Amino acid sequence: MEKKTIWDLNRPDIEQYRHSAKAPVAVVLDNVRSLNNIGSIFRTCDGLGVAELLLCGITATPPSPEIHKTALGAEDSVEWRYFPSAIEAVDYLHEKGYRVMALEQVKGSLSLPDYHPTPGELTAIVAGNEVDGVDQQVVDACDGALEIPQFGTKHSLNVAVSTALAIYQLTLLR
Repeated sequence: MEKKTIWDLNRPDIEQYRHSAKAPVAVVLDNVRSLNNIGSIFRTCDGLGVAELLLCGITATPPSPEIHKTALGAEDSVEWRYFPSAIEAVDYLHEKGYRVMALEQVKGSLSLPDYHPTPGELTAIVAGNEVDGVDQQVVDACDGALEIPQFGTKHSLNVAVSTALAIYQLTLLR
């Protein structure tokens, strides 16, 4: 097998990408500290066609060399905006008709593989801080919570990894 070249992949340029159809999925980052995680999530949002990325609280915003290191330019293609708090972002998404789900381990959460939004339903996920997760007030403002099943001895996944898994699952359902 021969690896594909950049030309074989037939990727759109940034302007074409901005005008292309996106998945009815939005992502909220609630106080994510690591600029590398933020950049990785930008790149995942680009690769999977997320509608928008909302950066909240202490979550850094572009331009940033550290975000760019892992985003590899996705910070220029993904529609993003900043909110002082994740509560404000959740309110904004609710006003736009999104069903907002915390990506968090909470009592009564729904296993990610069992979540089946109706076709075309706008869904947003809120991913939280690397240590504390999604703030409890933000969880309370969400419409529910999604949990990624885990089978090892650790109780959590890296925020960029868990966000990527959730985005992939949600875009597969579309």
